[in-house]
Amino acid sequence: MSNSKNHSVAILGSGESGMGAALLAKSKGIDVFLSDSGAIPEAKKTKLTKNRIPFEENGHSINALLKYEEVIKSPGIPDKAEVVQKLRAVGKPIISEIEFASRYTNAKLIAITGSNGKTTTTLLTFHLLKSAGLNVGLGGNIGISLASLILERDYDIIVLEVSSFQLDGMYDFKADTSLLLNITPDHLDRYNYDINLYAASKLRIIQNQGVSELFICNVDDELISDRLKSVNLEVDKIGFSIKSKLENGAYLNNGELVVNQENTKLSIPVGDIPLIGKHNLYNTMAAILTATRYGLNKDQISEGLKSFQNAPHRLEYVARVDGVRFINDSKATNVDS
Repeated sequence: MSNSKNHSVAILGSGESGMGAALLAKSKGIDVFLSDSGAIPEAKKTKLTKNRIPFEENGHSINALLKYEEVIKSPGIPDKAEVVQKLRAVGKPIISEIEFASRYTNAKLIAITGSNGKTTTTLLTFHLLKSAGLNVGLGGNIGISLASLILERDYDIIVLEVSSFQLDGMYDFKADTSLLLNITPDHLDRYNYDINLYAASKLRIIQNQGVSELFICNVDDELISDRLKSVNLEVDKIGFSIKSKLENGAYLNNGELVVNQENTKLSIPVGDIPLIGKHNLYNTMAAILTATRYGLNKDQISEGLKSFQNAPHRLEYVARVDGVRFINDSKATNVDS
Protein backbone atom coordinates (compact mmCIF):
# COMPACT_ATOMS: atom_id res chain seq x y z
CA MET A 1 0.00 0.00 0.00
CA SER A 2 1.30 3.41 -0.91
CA ASN A 3 0.74 6.29 1.48
CA SER A 4 3.06 9.10 0.43
CA LYS A 5 2.48 12.28 2.42
CA ASN A 6 3.66 14.26 -0.63
CA HIS A 7 1.05 12.70 -2.88
CA SER A 8 -1.67 14.90 -4.35
CA VAL A 9 -4.83 13.99 -6.23
CA ALA A 10 -7.47 15.79 -8.27
CA ILE A 11 -10.89 14.20 -8.50
CA LEU A 12 -13.27 14.45 -11.45
CA GLY A 13 -16.92 14.12 -10.43
CA SER A 14 -18.79 14.55 -7.14
CA GLY A 15 -20.77 11.30 -7.24
CA GLU A 16 -20.41 8.43 -4.77
CA SER A 17 -16.93 7.47 -5.98
CA GLY A 18 -15.68 11.06 -6.19
CA MET A 19 -16.87 12.03 -2.72
CA GLY A 20 -15.56 8.79 -1.23
CA ALA A 21 -12.14 9.28 -2.82
CA ALA A 22 -11.98 12.91 -1.68
CA LEU A 23 -12.77 12.07 1.94
CA LEU A 24 -10.38 9.09 2.00
CA ALA A 25 -7.58 11.18 0.49
CA LYS A 26 -8.15 13.91 3.08
CA SER A 27 -8.09 11.36 5.92
CA LYS A 28 -4.70 10.15 4.67
CA GLY A 29 -3.22 13.65 4.64
CA ILE A 30 -3.20 13.84 0.85
CA ASP A 31 -3.57 17.21 -0.90
CA VAL A 32 -6.89 16.88 -2.73
CA PHE A 33 -9.04 18.95 -5.10
CA LEU A 34 -12.48 18.03 -6.50
CA SER A 35 -13.76 19.27 -9.86
CA ASP A 36 -17.23 18.73 -11.36
CA SER A 37 -18.47 19.74 -14.81
CA GLY A 38 -21.94 20.33 -13.36
CA ALA A 39 -23.47 21.74 -10.19
CA ILE A 40 -22.54 20.04 -6.92
CA PRO A 41 -25.51 19.47 -4.55
CA GLU A 42 -25.50 21.75 -1.51
CA ALA A 43 -25.20 18.89 0.98
CA LYS A 44 -22.02 17.70 -0.74
CA LYS A 45 -20.56 21.20 -0.89
CA THR A 46 -21.20 21.53 2.84
CA LYS A 47 -19.40 18.22 3.46
CA LEU A 48 -16.44 19.26 1.29
CA THR A 49 -16.18 22.62 3.03
CA LYS A 50 -16.45 21.03 6.48
CA ASN A 51 -13.56 18.71 5.57
CA ARG A 52 -11.54 21.57 4.09
CA ILE A 53 -11.49 20.06 0.61
CA PRO A 54 -11.26 22.70 -2.15
CA PHE A 55 -13.61 22.20 -5.10
CA GLU A 56 -14.98 23.74 -8.27
CA GLU A 57 -18.28 23.18 -10.07
CA ASN A 58 -19.88 23.87 -13.46
CA GLY A 59 -16.64 23.27 -15.34
CA HIS A 60 -13.09 21.90 -15.13
CA SER A 61 -10.06 24.22 -14.86
CA ILE A 62 -7.30 22.32 -16.66
CA ASN A 63 -4.52 24.46 -15.20
CA ALA A 64 -5.79 23.77 -11.67
CA LEU A 65 -6.04 20.02 -12.34
CA LEU A 66 -2.51 19.87 -13.76
CA LYS A 67 -1.07 20.89 -10.38
CA TYR A 68 -1.95 17.48 -8.95
CA GLU A 69 0.14 14.34 -9.40
CA GLU A 70 -2.73 11.99 -10.16
CA VAL A 71 -6.34 12.28 -11.32
CA ILE A 72 -9.17 10.06 -10.04
CA LYS A 73 -11.95 9.90 -12.62
CA SER A 74 -15.59 9.02 -12.02
CA PRO A 75 -16.55 5.89 -14.01
CA GLY A 76 -19.41 7.89 -15.52
CA ILE A 77 -17.03 10.22 -17.36
CA PRO A 78 -16.07 8.73 -20.77
CA ASP A 79 -12.48 8.76 -22.03
CA LYS A 80 -13.72 10.88 -24.94
CA ALA A 81 -14.54 13.77 -22.57
CA GLU A 82 -12.51 16.89 -23.36
CA VAL A 83 -11.04 17.18 -19.87
CA VAL A 84 -9.81 13.57 -19.99
CA GLN A 85 -8.30 14.04 -23.45
CA LYS A 86 -6.43 17.16 -22.34
CA LEU A 87 -5.06 15.50 -19.20
CA ARG A 88 -3.99 12.39 -21.12
CA ALA A 89 -2.30 14.55 -23.78
CA VAL A 90 0.22 15.76 -21.18
CA GLY A 91 0.68 12.31 -19.64
CA LYS A 92 -1.27 12.88 -16.43
CA PRO A 93 -2.03 9.52 -14.72
CA ILE A 94 -5.80 8.92 -14.57
CA ILE A 95 -7.12 6.16 -12.32
CA SER A 96 -10.40 4.92 -10.89
CA GLU A 97 -11.55 5.38 -7.30
CA ILE A 98 -11.24 1.63 -6.64
CA GLU A 99 -7.62 1.69 -7.83
CA PHE A 100 -6.90 4.57 -5.44
CA ALA A 101 -8.82 3.20 -2.45
CA SER A 102 -7.34 -0.31 -2.72
CA ARG A 103 -3.99 1.14 -1.62
CA TYR A 104 -5.38 1.81 1.83
CA THR A 105 -6.87 -1.51 2.90
CA ASN A 106 -5.54 -4.91 3.92
CA ALA A 107 -8.94 -6.56 3.37
CA LYS A 108 -9.23 -9.52 1.03
CA LEU A 109 -10.88 -8.07 -2.07
CA ILE A 110 -13.46 -10.05 -4.03
CA ALA A 111 -14.05 -8.38 -7.41
CA ILE A 112 -17.06 -9.42 -9.50
CA THR A 113 -17.66 -8.37 -13.10
CA GLY A 114 -19.61 -9.46 -16.17
CA SER A 115 -22.10 -8.00 -18.60
CA ASN A 116 -25.06 -9.47 -16.70
CA GLY A 117 -25.63 -10.80 -13.20
CA LYS A 118 -23.01 -8.70 -11.40
CA THR A 119 -25.37 -7.22 -8.84
CA THR A 120 -27.15 -10.47 -8.00
CA THR A 121 -23.88 -12.39 -7.65
CA THR A 122 -22.32 -9.62 -5.57
CA LEU A 123 -25.32 -9.45 -3.23
CA LEU A 124 -25.51 -13.24 -2.87
CA THR A 125 -21.77 -13.60 -2.24
CA PHE A 126 -21.89 -10.87 0.41
CA HIS A 127 -24.99 -12.40 2.01
CA LEU A 128 -23.46 -15.89 2.23
CA LEU A 129 -20.28 -14.57 3.86
CA LYS A 130 -22.07 -12.18 6.21
CA SER A 131 -24.69 -14.71 7.31
CA ALA A 132 -21.83 -17.09 8.17
CA GLY A 133 -20.49 -14.45 10.59
CA LEU A 134 -17.55 -13.09 8.60
CA ASN A 135 -16.47 -9.44 8.88
CA VAL A 136 -17.37 -8.47 5.32
CA GLY A 137 -18.19 -5.23 3.48
CA LEU A 138 -20.17 -4.62 0.28
CA GLY A 139 -19.49 -1.93 -2.28
CA GLY A 140 -18.21 -0.79 -5.66
CA ASN A 141 -20.58 -0.30 -8.59
CA ILE A 142 -23.42 -1.56 -6.40
CA GLY A 143 -23.73 1.67 -4.40
CA ILE A 144 -21.16 2.55 -1.76
CA SER A 145 -17.62 3.29 -2.90
CA LEU A 146 -14.63 1.24 -1.75
CA ALA A 147 -13.17 4.48 -0.35
CA SER A 148 -16.25 5.03 1.82
CA LEU A 149 -16.13 1.42 3.05
CA ILE A 150 -12.50 1.84 4.10
CA LEU A 151 -13.39 4.99 6.01
CA GLU A 152 -16.30 3.18 7.65
CA ARG A 153 -14.35 0.37 9.36
CA ASP A 154 -11.66 -2.27 8.94
CA TYR A 155 -13.18 -5.22 7.10
CA ASP A 156 -11.49 -8.60 6.70
CA ILE A 157 -13.17 -9.13 3.31
CA ILE A 158 -14.78 -6.68 0.89
CA VAL A 159 -17.08 -7.83 -1.94
CA LEU A 160 -17.02 -5.43 -4.89
CA GLU A 161 -19.20 -5.21 -7.96
CA VAL A 162 -16.87 -3.83 -10.63
CA SER A 163 -17.94 -2.36 -13.98
CA SER A 164 -15.81 -2.26 -17.12
CA PHE A 165 -15.59 1.53 -16.70
CA GLN A 166 -14.02 1.05 -13.26
CA LEU A 167 -11.70 -1.67 -14.57
CA ASP A 168 -10.43 0.69 -17.28
CA GLY A 169 -8.86 2.87 -14.57
CA MET A 170 -7.37 0.02 -12.51
CA TYR A 171 -3.67 -0.76 -12.91
CA ASP A 172 -2.10 -2.05 -9.68
CA PHE A 173 -5.37 -3.23 -8.10
CA LYS A 174 -5.21 -6.91 -7.19
CA ALA A 175 -8.22 -9.02 -6.25
CA ASP A 176 -7.83 -11.94 -3.86
CA THR A 177 -10.72 -13.54 -5.75
CA SER A 178 -11.96 -12.33 -9.14
CA LEU A 179 -15.15 -13.44 -10.86
CA LEU A 180 -15.99 -13.08 -14.55
CA LEU A 181 -19.62 -14.09 -15.14
CA ASN A 182 -20.07 -13.52 -18.88
CA ILE A 183 -19.20 -11.17 -21.74
CA THR A 184 -21.99 -10.01 -24.06
CA PRO A 185 -22.29 -6.78 -26.10
CA ASP A 186 -22.96 -3.90 -23.70
CA HIS A 187 -21.83 -0.26 -23.42
CA LEU A 188 -20.06 -0.69 -26.77
CA ASP A 189 -20.38 3.04 -27.44
CA ARG A 190 -17.58 3.44 -24.86
CA TYR A 191 -15.41 0.88 -26.70
CA ASN A 192 -15.59 2.09 -30.33
CA TYR A 193 -18.28 -0.54 -30.91
CA ASP A 194 -15.57 -3.23 -30.70
CA ILE A 195 -16.50 -6.28 -28.60
CA ASN A 196 -12.81 -7.20 -28.35
CA LEU A 197 -11.97 -3.92 -26.63
CA TYR A 198 -14.87 -4.47 -24.23
CA ALA A 199 -13.73 -8.05 -23.53
CA ALA A 200 -10.18 -6.85 -22.88
CA SER A 201 -11.60 -4.38 -20.36
CA LYS A 202 -13.43 -7.18 -18.51
CA LEU A 203 -10.29 -9.34 -18.41
CA ARG A 204 -8.41 -6.59 -16.59
CA ILE A 205 -10.03 -8.07 -13.48
CA ILE A 206 -7.33 -10.78 -13.41
CA GLN A 207 -4.35 -8.50 -13.93
CA ASN A 208 -1.82 -8.70 -11.09
CA GLN A 209 -3.31 -11.94 -9.73
CA GLY A 210 -0.82 -14.74 -9.04
CA VAL A 211 -0.88 -18.36 -7.95
CA SER A 212 -2.11 -17.52 -4.44
CA GLU A 213 -5.20 -15.73 -5.80
CA LEU A 214 -8.31 -17.24 -7.37
CA PHE A 215 -10.07 -16.56 -10.70
CA ILE A 216 -13.63 -17.93 -11.05
CA CYS A 217 -15.14 -17.86 -14.55
CA ASN A 218 -18.01 -19.13 -16.67
CA VAL A 219 -16.53 -21.85 -18.89
CA ASP A 220 -19.75 -22.01 -20.94
CA ASP A 221 -19.17 -18.47 -22.19
CA GLU A 222 -17.47 -18.83 -25.58
CA LEU A 223 -16.06 -15.31 -25.62
CA ILE A 224 -14.41 -15.78 -22.22
CA SER A 225 -12.97 -19.19 -23.19
CA ASP A 226 -11.71 -17.84 -26.50
CA ARG A 227 -10.05 -14.79 -24.91
CA LEU A 228 -8.40 -16.86 -22.19
CA LYS A 229 -6.57 -18.94 -24.82
CA SER A 230 -4.36 -15.93 -25.54
CA VAL A 231 -3.81 -14.93 -21.89
CA ASN A 232 -0.87 -16.21 -19.87
CA LEU A 233 -2.70 -17.07 -16.65
CA GLU A 234 -0.63 -17.19 -13.47
CA VAL A 235 -3.70 -17.13 -11.24
CA ASP A 236 -5.40 -20.24 -9.84
CA LYS A 237 -8.45 -20.68 -12.13
CA ILE A 238 -11.67 -22.62 -11.53
CA GLY A 239 -14.84 -22.65 -13.59
CA PHE A 240 -18.57 -23.12 -13.39
CA SER A 241 -20.83 -24.73 -15.99
CA ILE A 242 -24.37 -25.98 -16.52
CA LYS A 243 -23.35 -27.84 -19.70
CA SER A 244 -20.55 -30.13 -18.54
CA LYS A 245 -19.07 -31.77 -15.43
CA LEU A 246 -15.89 -30.15 -14.14
CA GLU A 247 -13.12 -31.80 -12.16
CA ASN A 248 -12.42 -28.46 -10.48
CA GLY A 249 -15.33 -26.05 -10.09
CA ALA A 250 -19.13 -26.12 -10.02
CA TYR A 251 -21.59 -27.92 -12.29
CA LEU A 252 -25.05 -29.51 -12.46
CA ASN A 253 -25.64 -33.22 -11.99
CA ASN A 254 -29.07 -34.90 -11.67
CA GLY A 255 -30.81 -31.86 -10.22
CA GLU A 256 -27.94 -31.05 -7.85
CA LEU A 257 -25.53 -28.13 -7.92
CA VAL A 258 -22.16 -29.80 -7.28
CA VAL A 259 -19.02 -28.02 -6.09
CA ASN A 260 -15.54 -29.56 -6.32
CA GLN A 261 -12.94 -27.12 -5.02
CA GLU A 262 -9.62 -28.07 -3.43
CA ASN A 263 -10.57 -30.21 -0.42
CA THR A 264 -14.25 -29.20 -0.58
CA LYS A 265 -16.97 -31.27 -2.20
CA LEU A 266 -20.63 -30.47 -1.64
CA SER A 267 -23.94 -30.65 -3.46
CA ILE A 268 -27.11 -28.60 -3.07
CA PRO A 269 -30.50 -29.45 -4.63
CA VAL A 270 -31.39 -27.01 -7.38
CA GLY A 271 -34.81 -26.72 -5.72
CA ASP A 272 -33.13 -25.11 -2.70
CA ILE A 273 -31.82 -22.22 -4.81
CA PRO A 274 -34.05 -19.16 -4.24
CA LEU A 275 -33.29 -17.49 -7.59
CA ILE A 276 -35.16 -18.41 -10.74
CA GLY A 277 -33.74 -18.62 -14.26
CA LYS A 278 -30.83 -20.44 -15.91
CA HIS A 279 -28.58 -17.40 -15.62
CA ASN A 280 -29.16 -17.38 -11.86
CA LEU A 281 -27.81 -20.93 -11.66
CA TYR A 282 -24.58 -19.45 -13.03
CA ASN A 283 -24.71 -16.58 -10.53
CA THR A 284 -25.35 -18.98 -7.66
CA MET A 285 -22.49 -21.28 -8.68
CA ALA A 286 -20.11 -18.32 -8.78
CA ALA A 287 -21.22 -17.12 -5.33
CA ILE A 288 -20.97 -20.59 -3.77
CA LEU A 289 -17.48 -21.17 -5.21
CA THR A 290 -16.45 -17.87 -3.62
CA ALA A 291 -18.05 -18.80 -0.31
CA THR A 292 -16.19 -22.12 -0.15
CA ARG A 293 -12.96 -20.23 -0.88
CA TYR A 294 -13.47 -18.38 2.43
CA GLY A 295 -14.22 -21.49 4.45
CA LEU A 296 -18.01 -21.83 4.38
CA ASN A 297 -19.40 -25.35 4.66
CA LYS A 298 -22.56 -26.84 3.12
CA ASP A 299 -24.77 -26.03 6.11
CA GLN A 300 -23.68 -22.37 6.17
CA ILE A 301 -24.23 -22.05 2.41
CA SER A 302 -27.65 -23.75 2.57
CA GLU A 303 -28.77 -21.47 5.42
CA GLY A 304 -27.53 -18.41 3.56
CA LEU A 305 -29.39 -19.38 0.40
CA LYS A 306 -32.64 -19.78 2.35
CA SER A 307 -32.48 -16.26 3.79
CA PHE A 308 -31.30 -14.44 0.64
CA GLN A 309 -33.44 -11.73 -0.93
CA ASN A 310 -32.32 -10.33 -4.26
CA ALA A 311 -32.37 -6.64 -5.20
CA PRO A 312 -35.72 -5.37 -6.58
CA HIS A 313 -36.75 -5.77 -10.23
CA ARG A 314 -34.47 -8.75 -10.95
CA LEU A 315 -36.73 -11.66 -11.98
CA GLU A 316 -38.93 -10.75 -9.04
CA TYR A 317 -42.09 -12.83 -8.67
CA VAL A 318 -45.16 -10.57 -8.81
CA ALA A 319 -48.27 -12.74 -8.90
CA ARG A 320 -50.02 -15.67 -10.56
CA VAL A 321 -53.11 -14.75 -12.60
CA ASP A 322 -55.19 -17.38 -14.42
CA GLY A 323 -52.31 -19.86 -14.14
CA VAL A 324 -49.74 -17.42 -15.57
CA ARG A 325 -46.77 -16.33 -13.44
CA PHE A 326 -45.85 -12.63 -13.80
CA ILE A 327 -42.19 -11.75 -13.27
CA ASN A 328 -40.76 -8.24 -12.87
CA ASP A 329 -37.38 -8.11 -14.66
CA SER A 330 -37.39 -4.37 -15.37
CA LYS A 331 -33.75 -4.05 -14.25
CA ALA A 332 -32.63 -5.84 -17.43
CA THR A 333 -30.65 -3.30 -19.47
CA ASN A 334 -29.42 -5.20 -22.54
CA VAL A 335 -30.61 -7.86 -24.98
CA ASP A 336 -28.97 -10.81 -23.19
CA SER A 337 -30.30 -9.88 -19.76
